[in-house]
Amino acid sequence: MGPISLFLGIQVHHTQAGYFLSQAHFARKILNDAGFADCKAVPTPLSSTSTPTSYGTHLFHDPTLYRRIAGSLQYLSITRPDIAFATNRTCQHMKDPTDRDYLSLTRLLRYIKGTVSYGLPITTGDLQLRTYTDADWASDKSDRKSISGFCTFLGPNLISWSVKKQITVAKSSTEAEYRSLSAATSDVIWLRRLASELHLPQQQPTPIYCDNQSAIAIAKNPVFHARTKHIEIDYHFIREHLSNTNIQIHHISSKDQVADILTKPFAPARFNDLRSKLTIHSMNY
Repeated sequence: MGPISLFLGIQVHHTQAGYFLSQAHFARKILNDAGFADCKAVPTPLSSTSTPTSYGTHLFHDPTLYRRIAGSLQYLSITRPDIAFATNRTCQHMKDPTDRDYLSLTRLLRYIKGTVSYGLPITTGDLQLRTYTDADWASDKSDRKSISGFCTFLGPNLISWSVKKQITVAKSSTEAEYRSLSAATSDVIWLRRLASELHLPQQQPTPIYCDNQSAIAIAKNPVFHARTKHIEIDYHFIREHLSNTNIQIHHISSKDQVADILTKPFAPARFNDLRSKLTIHSMNY
């Protein structure tokens, strides 16, 4: 069938380093459909400061438009993990979007305007998995649930990521981080099995990088468990995979925590730094 160039709406560009996955054409279509083709770009998908509560409490006049754009942005995030957190927040208000929700959506569109050509590179390198996991405790002011985020690399290539609101309220930042660590472990075990089926067996335990010392201590040391009985028992399967040497948990400083970009908004300088570590850039980078 010849060299691949388009697959499920994802453009595949051949580069000297390997491949570059992009949805630039789809991003332009979203902007045109929303009437933002000529809008002014902004440096980040979300403002690092909250919108004043006195603004935007009225329901948005066209919820169908909001839902259509938000759904399209979900598909765009296949090659744009840098918008995954903002898109996740946008999609949480699908039922009854307000003017404030639409304002946040338009900011995301303006960010996409300035980064239309951005995408995900696939390059040669080692074939070892590594994962970064983080959580933002009680970040949702409406229900005080936490946000979990993790991303996994195969060598230099980002291959899996997730942004998800936790299903129950965490009573501490440690609990929120531990639940995120649990979700990341589940993804790692699945990826290890998939890699084995593709004849890429992982000879070494997969490192998982977490910036919360207490969560790491709970996973490694049963002595701490008496103080965390409110954490559901099924999350303790982390210890089983540690003992089976499927994973290793390492502490990483918050400054170097790549998964931070999947859990909270940032100022431009910090956001650009994390986006670079996530390997998201334009094809001519």
